[in-house]
Amino acid sequence: MITIKSKREFAKMQRAGATVFEVHVAVREAAGPGVSLSTLDDIAAKVIEGNNCTSSFLGYQGYPANICLSPNDVIVHGIPSDYALREGDILSVDAGAVFEGFHGDAAFTMAIGQVTPEAQHLIDVTEEAMWAGVREVRKGARLESIGAAVHEVGTANGYGVVEEYVGHGIGREMHEEPQVPNYGKRGKGMRLRTGIALCIEPMFNMGARHTRVDPDNWTVRTEDGSLSAHWEHTVCVTPDGTQVFTAGSEPLAVQFEESSALG
Repeated sequence: MITIKSKREFAKMQRAGATVFEVHVAVREAAGPGVSLSTLDDIAAKVIEGNNCTSSFLGYQGYPANICLSPNDVIVHGIPSDYALREGDILSVDAGAVFEGFHGDAAFTMAIGQVTPEAQHLIDVTEEAMWAGVREVRKGARLESIGAAVHEVGTANGYGVVEEYVGHGIGREMHEEPQVPNYGKRGKGMRLRTGIALCIEPMFNMGARHTRVDPDNWTVRTEDGSLSAHWEHTVCVTPDGTQVFTAGSEPLAVQFEESSALG
């Protein structure tokens, strides 16, 4: 069931989203060659607790950590470990926080030290695709236009666009309806309305789009061992317009392009 949020509920999601942003800043500042993933998870836990929030991830279906940390060929759901980051790695950081029962969820991918131009391009294009999807979120727009925008960016750059793992609605639960795949047809799908909240999260592989899951039943990798990048924001259609709740302490108002996908 798709839930519609009130302004009061959106205010709580904003607090959760601001906390996720703080986690991202702290992890980005701390991550570097020689730093372990478990150290980054500890840093995230302190930020979340310091903001009177709890982790969306810790304990979710048995997940054992506060955030997901996915290096190199890990697409999503990487469990923080004693692995020490190395020069040239790329790292996807996915964090979620709960404030007074409402969630915020966002991810980014970063370079560790100097990376190859090809790796940096993958990171940059995946972020570009996320923003392309975000710009499709507005009252009256069609849901599949989001995925279409994401997919167009990925395929234009020759990347494998992951299909098995998708964006989602968010609110009282971290994962709510509707699902938001990273593919679709422009002008198709349900119409968006005020009060809806979505997570837009492209995952692009440098190679093929196919995935495999490790024996831990969490860690998702590229099937061919190629690098993968992941970006995500919590995007809400509020009475004041479309806003990104995980982009800073104040919601970021979305600037739409002239071409509309309201079809």
